Amino acid sequence: MYTLIDGKKTSAEIREEIRGEVEALKKSGHRAPHLAAILVGHDGASETYVAAKERACREVGFDSTVIRLEEDVREEDLLDQVRRINGDPAIDGLIVQLPLPEHLDEQKVIETILPEKDVDGFHPVNVGRMVIGLPAFISATPAGILELIKRYGIPTEGRHCVVIGRSNIVGKPMSILLARKADPGNCTVTVCHSRTRDLAAITRQADIVIAALGKAGFLKGDMVKEGVAVIDVGITRLPSDKTKSGWKLYGDVDFETVAPKSSYITPVPGGVGPMTIVSLLKNTLLAARKEIYR
Repeated sequence: MYTLIDGKKTSAEIREEIRGEVEALKKSGHRAPHLAAILVGHDGASETYVAAKERACREVGFDSTVIRLEEDVREEDLLDQVRRINGDPAIDGLIVQLPLPEHLDEQKVIETILPEKDVDGFHPVNVGRMVIGLPAFISATPAGILELIKRYGIPTEGRHCVVIGRSNIVGKPMSILLARKADPGNCTVTVCHSRTRDLAAITRQADIVIAALGKAGFLKGDMVKEGVAVIDVGITRLPSDKTKSGWKLYGDVDFETVAPKSSYITPVPGGVGPMTIVSLLKNTLLAARKEIYR
């Protein structure tokens, strides 16, 4: 029988912990942590995500600011906003909601954010520090996955972990974090992707599978061994005549066939997703305490 990894419950527990730490900060004479977000345009998914971040900030006692810019904003005007927040000592963390409109250079925008305010963990300085094992802001989804692995006591030392997907946001950082000399960590890691030959032969060797490729139901039961721990990062919205909304969310894992062979498995929704925002809150708290960059 598998253990269902409940990201919703875990994230709620972590929010309570953060709320307590914020109250202690205030009692010791410090101000509340402050997270700023820049939202360009009116993309529905981005609007929803930023609203969720605002709500999460309120719940844990953070201050939050959202700067809204029009879709056709000039790149220099956006960069000016980033620089202004960089120079504001009352703001601890800054995120620029991605994706940006095509005329804006995402990498240039990310690199303009000060590393010590880059609570999304996308700046090359933070990525580089993570790679060599220095304190760094780790991007929210990998950080959330590590927290789930840790809190559920999933053993990683000496285990074989297969990461499916090589994105800069999930696949690459997960492979580095699980191979590092730490807990969780000390895994032997294999990274698979669209050009991997006989991928199923590799996943069948895995003690842990992290699926982050964005293809609904890709990982099937015949692609894993008994007792595997499965972390499903994928989230694909597909039409459905069984729901009121007319659509349903699917992960990268075919839950019905994989779960019976698993020791641990995350559901979609309710697994990795809820951990993303709470990891962003944890990074903002670290930024407020100057724990990464002193």
